[in-house]
Amino acid sequence: MRIDIDPGACEGNAVCEAMAPMVFALDDRDQARVIGEAVTADGSVPDEHRLLVERAAEGCPRLAIRISG
Repeated sequence: MRIDIDPGACEGNAVCEAMAPMVFALDDRDQARVIGEAVTADGSVPDEHRLLVERAAEGCPRLAIRISG
């Protein structure tokens, strides 16, 4: 599973961080990012986090998170 965050849409509401704190965090500009430790060597996020990531994407007020794979 790959995650793409649209920086132009993200407002830093931190809903993703609250729903999946092992995958998302806000950076110093209050933009959502995927935590480096949550990503495998090929740049994907393990399927064990899929349900939480899907909920975080659906809960994003600006729909800034897209999931593929």
